[in-house]
Amino acid sequence: MITLGTHLKNLAFLLLGALVLGYIAVTYADLGRFVGAPGSYTVRVQLAETGGLFTGSGVTYRGVDVGRVRGIALTRDGVEARLAIDDGTPPIPADLEAKVAGLSAVGEQYLDLAPRTDHGPYLHDGDTVAREDTRTPAPITQLLTGIDSLASSVPTDELRTAVDELGKAFANQGSNLQVLLDAGSQFLNAADQALPATTKLLADGETVLRTQADSTRALSSFATGARRLARQLKDSDSDLRRVIDQTPGTADEFTALLRDTDPGLSVLLANLTTTSELLVTRQRGTEELMVRLPRVAAAGSTAVGPGGVNFGMVTTFFKPLPCTKGYEGTPYRNGHDTSGSTHVNTSARCTAPAASGQNVRGSGNAPRGPIPTPAVPGSLSGSRGGAGVLGAPSVPPGSPTSLAGLLGVGE
Repeated sequence: MITLGTHLKNLAFLLLGALVLGYIAVTYADLGRFVGAPGSYTVRVQLAETGGLFTGSGVTYRGVDVGRVRGIALTRDGVEARLAIDDGTPPIPADLEAKVAGLSAVGEQYLDLAPRTDHGPYLHDGDTVAREDTRTPAPITQLLTGIDSLASSVPTDELRTAVDELGKAFANQGSNLQVLLDAGSQFLNAADQALPATTKLLADGETVLRTQADSTRALSSFATGARRLARQLKDSDSDLRRVIDQTPGTADEFTALLRDTDPGLSVLLANLTTTSELLVTRQRGTEELMVRLPRVAAAGSTAVGPGGVNFGMVTTFFKPLPCTKGYEGTPYRNGHDTSGSTHVNTSARCTAPAASGQNVRGSGNAPRGPIPTPAVPGSLSGSRGGAGVLGAPSVPPGSPTSLAGLLGVGE
């Protein structure tokens, strides 16, 4: 006779079995969509091989389980995995890489969806991931075969010899190895402390290297020019030797010329130096003269024509006013006065300040520098020196050692 307790146990067993079957049907058989449970959408993945993937394998997105592999079918050039992605999953970017990975070295395989971007377009029902966007692990048999081939390729006798020699090398070297390890630890600590400086050095080095890369064409051109120069020097070897042979004689002649022209040459050069320094103080005016002079010379050829002389007049209407201050002592002379010459007022000039607003003219009002010190000529008379480099006469004792000293302008 079946007792009430047995009936209750059977009923509990049936309820538990129904719950387990329902969970399996909803979770693994994807039957939940027929009873109103959240559904899924299908994405197909083209693979070269399964890589250990099987029907029912998990599908992850950023490491989170988002679906299952519902089927794997053969194609003409590989396999196609059909994925069921849960509808509640956040949008998955279509630009991704599908990787077959393992939970452990001996665990089951799963498919991980690793996006390359964090924006759309996103995967939708019916989309396909191309084979070039997938990656499968090497078969374990291939890995084991490779390891076996590597181990078999190592000569046993040579390996034994190497191990014996390593044993001899490290025998009784414990203290030295400890010092080496301690020094290595100190080095790593120092390198860690210097990490900001090292990072900055690498960044600056990248800038320098990028500059060198940008200057590749210029460096190549410089190397080409240097090679041509070296080739030309090699081809001109005889000419260079001739120049070197003739240099001492030329130096003697030049020294004799300087001695024969002394002191007249030094006086001339000193005067020219003073003149050049005066021109430096009038540099702006000299520059303007050099700019205007060609135009004046060009216009001069057209000023005189068959019918007379061509002149032009520009009216200013006293803007600015002419300068009259400084000309008070000059007596007026009418243009019709043809009598003999009168005394010339050599002190007449515009004495109005430049800020007066008048047309202040004259060289005394032109911008200029300070008055230079007159140069004093040097001398080489009566000096004799011995032979110098390449047979050229050396500098006589007490003689000027620079062009400034030779010209007497001071150093």
